[in-house]
Amino acid sequence: MKFKSTTIVGVRKGNQVAMAGDGQVTLHEVILKHTARKIRKLYDGRVLAGFAGSIADALTLFDKFETKLDRYKGHVERAVVELAKDWRTDKVLRRLEALLIVMDKSHTFIVSGNGEVLEPDEDVIAIGSGGGYALAAAKALMRYSNLSAREIAEEAIRIAASICVYTNDKIFVEELKDETK
Repeated sequence: MKFKSTTIVGVRKGNQVAMAGDGQVTLHEVILKHTARKIRKLYDGRVLAGFAGSIADALTLFDKFETKLDRYKGHVERAVVELAKDWRTDKVLRRLEALLIVMDKSHTFIVSGNGEVLEPDEDVIAIGSGGGYALAAAKALMRYSNLSAREIAEEAIRIAASICVYTNDKIFVEELKDETK
């Protein structure tokens, strides 16, 4: 029996970096929780990570990723590659069912259990059952609005929640602050 958590969107706009996620946790067709936090600030607030998929699996991956960040002194590219290697080759880890979005001030990655590390071409990314809806909404808002990265991420989740039954409108947002101000 696996509890599922869904819909995370990451947005980069200029010097702004934001990640938003809904709070819904489901077991089959039953909503068990409305206010789960699926996004974390890591490495002294310099890295954002969000998950979609099995909760226990994602929490294990957060811990493993944090260890990698510490080991590689905050070098996000190296940490995600090493996490993906471990995830794919370790007998226990390779059974984990989750996806991660990882963002810092310069990079955005999706990390999967198949050993894939993908850096998208565009400044928006989304995962989870409502990820396609959130991604489409965020792309449109990036092109046709003057909203901030935070506002785009939040509104993209709100739009996904209006379409996807596995996404709700209890939205949590984390941002990386611009140190240049």
